[in-house]
Formats: sequence, C-alpha cells, structure tokens
Amino acid sequence: MALLNLNDVTISYGQPPLIDGISLSIERGERVCLIGRNGAGKSTLLKVIVGLIKPDDGVRKVEEGLVVAQLEQQVPVGLTGSVFDVIAAGLGSEGELLQRYHALTHAMAEGDFSDATMAELERCQSALDDCNGWDTNQRVESIVTKMELDAEADINALSGGYKRRVLLARALVRNPDLLLLDEPTNHLDIEAIQWIEQFLLNWHGSLLFISHDRQFMENLATRFIEIDRGQLRQFDCDYATYLVRKEEQLETEAKQNALFDKRLSEEEIWIRQGIKARRTRNEGRVRALEEMRREHAERRKVTGSAKMTIHEGGRSGKLVSEVNDISIAFGDKQVVNGFSTLIQRGDKIGLIGRNGVGKTTLLKAILGDLTPTSGSVRCGHNLQIAYFDQYRAALDEQRTVQDSVADGRDMLDIGGKQRHVISYLQDFLFDPKRCRQPVSALSGGERNRLLLAKLFAQPSNLLVLDEPTNDLDIDTLDLLEELLINYPGTLLLVSHDRAFINNVVTSSIVFEGTAEQPGQVNEYVGGYDDWLRQRDYAAASAPTAKPAAKAKPAAPTASADKPKKRSYKEQRELDSLPADIEAAEQAIAALGEQMSASDFYTQPREQIAATEAELAAANAKLEALFQRWSELEP
Repeated sequence: MALLNLNDVTISYGQPPLIDGISLSIERGERVCLIGRNGAGKSTLLKVIVGLIKPDDGVRKVEEGLVVAQLEQQVPVGLTGSVFDVIAAGLGSEGELLQRYHALTHAMAEGDFSDATMAELERCQSALDDCNGWDTNQRVESIVTKMELDAEADINALSGGYKRRVLLARALVRNPDLLLLDEPTNHLDIEAIQWIEQFLLNWHGSLLFISHDRQFMENLATRFIEIDRGQLRQFDCDYATYLVRKEEQLETEAKQNALFDKRLSEEEIWIRQGIKARRTRNEGRVRALEEMRREHAERRKVTGSAKMTIHEGGRSGKLVSEVNDISIAFGDKQVVNGFSTLIQRGDKIGLIGRNGVGKTTLLKAILGDLTPTSGSVRCGHNLQIAYFDQYRAALDEQRTVQDSVADGRDMLDIGGKQRHVISYLQDFLFDPKRCRQPVSALSGGERNRLLLAKLFAQPSNLLVLDEPTNDLDIDTLDLLEELLINYPGTLLLVSHDRAFINNVVTSSIVFEGTAEQPGQVNEYVGGYDDWLRQRDYAAASAPTAKPAAKAKPAAPTASADKPKKRSYKEQRELDSLPADIEAAEQAIAALGEQMSASDFYTQPREQIAATEAELAAANAKLEALFQRWSELEP
C-alpha cells in the first residue's frame, strides 16, 4: 500500500478551481519533485498532504501511523533558543521535557547546585523515565551529530543556511515516513545546497519537495509531478527526459485544440446558414454545437510565459573595470587579498562563494562604489549600470506595482518606443488588477519579477544581478537565461544556481579563502562546473614535495617548462582519441534520437530502462575520454 493517496481532490477559491480533481500516490522510498508555475497551487497541495487544508471534494488516505514532517519555505519569525531547544521542539511534549532537562544539566555544568535545581532535575528525570524520553534524547543528540551542528549555539547567531539545517533536523528528529520540503535551496549558498542534497540522497525515507533549482532536482528526484491548470501530470523519469516529454505533451495538446477549434468554426458557419439548420432532423447537431461551445469556454489555456526584454543603453567603452592587486579588510577580517582582474565590454562574469564571504563587497569595489584597503580600481567611461539587489531594497512596500516601475507615469520609453505601464507589466505576468495593488501584497516570485521589470525598464550597458533567481519558476528562469546570454552589454552575476551559472557566464570569480589564507579570490574560465574541473586538475597536478621558499619570478628552467615525454603507447592512444570521442558522441546522438521518438515511452518499462542505462553509460564513456585527453595533452 502507498504511504499516501489523494483521490479526485478539488480545492477552489473561485473559478476555475486551483486544484481540479487530482489523484496522487506516494510510495515508500520515493523522492518526488513537485513542479509548477508560481501560483499554480504547489504549496496548497503540500498543505492538503499534511492535513492543514481539507479539500472541497475528494478523499485523502494515509497509511496508519504515518508520520509527516515539513520544512517550510521561510524560516519562522521569532525563532529563539539553542539549537538543541529548536530541534527538540519538533517532538511536542516530550521535546519540552528534553528542553527543560537540557537547560537544568547546563545550569549544573555552570555550577548551579541549588536545592531547587536538583529537585526540578529529579522531577524531570522521573517524567522522562515514564515516557521513555531517554530514547528521544538519544535521537536528538544523534541528529545533532549527524548534521554537524553545535547543540549549544544560539539559533539567532547562525547564518540562514545553518538555520535551514537546524529546521531540517527538527523535521527529521521525528523519524518521518514522509518529508515535505518547500523550496529548500532558496537563499542558500552552493556549499549548503550540496550538503542538503547529499544528506537527502543518503536518507531512506520518502520525500516530496518543491524546487526550481534544476541541478538540485536533477540530482535528487526519482519522479517528477507537474501541477498545471489544476491538473497533475506525472513523469517517471529524469529531468532531461521530463523536458522532452513535457514539450511533446504541449505539442499534442496544441494540435488537438487546433482541430477542435476548426470543427467548432465549421459548425458555427453551419448554424448561421438559416432555417435548414434548425429543422427537427438536425436538433442533435445543434445540441452537439452547444456542447462544443461549453467545452471551448471551459478550456484552461496554457499560462502565458513572461516576455521580458532588456532596455539596452548606449555602448560603453571597451574597458569596464580594471582591478589592480586590491585588498579589502574590515578590522581583523580579511575579505579580499591581492585580487586583480580586467573586465571588458561584453564579459559575463559570475561570482561564486559562501553566504557572507564578501561577494557583494567585491562587486561594490569593482564598480568603484567602495574604496579598497589597498590597490586600485579604474572604471571605464559611459557606464550605464542597472543593479538588481538580492534584498529588494529598491522596492517601496507602500507603493503600487505600477508606480514602482513608472514613478506615477502612465507611459514608459522601452527601446525607443512608448508603452503603457500596464501593458509592459503584463509582459512580466502581472494582471492589470495586480498592478494597482501595493508591493507588500506580492509573493517572493512576484517581487522578483517586479524588480526585474523595474531594472529592465532602465537603459543599461552593465547589468549587476545579485541573486536574481530566488523564487522564480523554471519557465521564467529559462527566459531570463536566454535574455542574459544574448545581452550585448556586460554582466556581473552573483548566484547559487549552478545550472544558471553554467549556462550564462563566460568566466567565474571564486572566493576560495581558508582560515589559514583568508581573502583568496581567483578567476577561472567558464562556469561552475568548469571551475570544479580546473580546481580539481590543479589540485591533482600540484607537487607533493615541500615547495621552495617564494622568490621573485625568474626565467623558467628547462625542467620546469618541458612537458613530460609521452611513451609510444600513450602517443598512439592520444592520436586515436578524437575518433573515439566522435564515435561516442554519435552513439549518444543516436540514443537521444531514439528516446525522442513519439512512441518510445509506449514500450515496456524494462526496454525504456535499458535504453536509459545505455545512454548513461555512453555519457560516462565520453566523459572518461575527455578526461584522458586532458591527461595526455601537454
């Protein structure tokens, strides 16, 4: 039996229903990703599963004794206490006993041996004995150790990433059969995202999560469920295959709608032909037309995609920013140490690093808004900067949506053409009624879209985007990616979305400082995955012998510069690699064409799985060939 079943569940806050007669089952051990546009009903569906919302119609069935735990999208306001206290709070009355026992033992460790403390401790121990609370205490201590947390740390002193880790521990300490996660990677840095990803891969419970982080979904999900126009569509495949199947479904739906509309048009012409259309013998055809009209009226069309465009400014000079050996320190904290770079017109640069490491500070220095402790920065001429702030400080909570973009005007100059502000905002998926509401009424995704609308209405040749992807749905992310790739100006991007960085940037500035060497910042060609390859290759190539003392650069010696001579066998292998790589790429292309055929997924599951395994093996072989090529090349 499935852990949970929803049968013909409907939830309506008006017409059309938000969730319209959907059915869903979740099996033990599954990791299911729930996908959908902003406002499609994903969070509402989670609340139905938890039992916080009772559906208007349909049945929710759960396995007897099912334990469901949820990690919500936002860190709760007013969270206080130690890490131990916050985790134990997830256990109800037993957790309260544990919190009290923990506080008393801590007080005794500090030297409080008063009669009142000893008496309270004795009562607390007795109550824990009665409810078998010692096993529960062991669970809390175990999860604290497993998740690498400090039990005594104050929750308010932790970073956002560690707060999310503590809240995840609070959910997991209940030993849930089903764990629900709502945007678990939002506002986390890459290191924290990878930690949660690896932890969940090794966790053996069932998981249902909402995410727009494509790399996170691809690495974690075993099944995808999409909520679209009130309906659920299920995809038992990986993310890349989901994209192919989704496109095929939309194409089929569009063709069927076009045929239906053509028949409806023909019947409308017939009904207007006059008296012969109303003869008794044609009443069935008239009734059929009325049914077609009703069906057409009730059709829920695909939600429109954003139509964002960037208002390009004048051409900047070739030089955007020249950074020469800058260091930035705040007291004893070294943020940047001896960093240099040259940014030219058209460069697209990503900044990678942990939260709080100094990415925004370095951005300000590059733009000339912050004077470094040492070194120099020279900015270019005719720079028109548009800045996207991760904290949305550019948005006034009390102003309406349209005033936030147009400052009280009705018309905007976009690309040399006059456009009404409402029409412009509709391109960013804002309904006209929504345009007249205050910013304070907007969701996180809507605020991000509004800030992008405000940003792109300004003429610019230098875009600075600090965490632009938080809360955006996948379709909007894809469009934003395409815009930035084709943007002719210069881009400085701070993001923790690995796929977004890989797809957009041409080089990466990475914060690699350690406790021993703080403030180390290095630049690499390519995106996030390119940095990983270059970093790992440099680490593998580093000499194991003790390095000599650092001296002034001297002419390289023959032994230092001369590459290691390849053996005859290695040379033959190198010569054959291009042909091997081409053959591997052709095999992958053939498999991809086979899997994209419309009838591929009508085969038995075993044949589909065999083909998917063959494709995975072919990709692994190609990766190994490229790795070997890099090893043999000088």
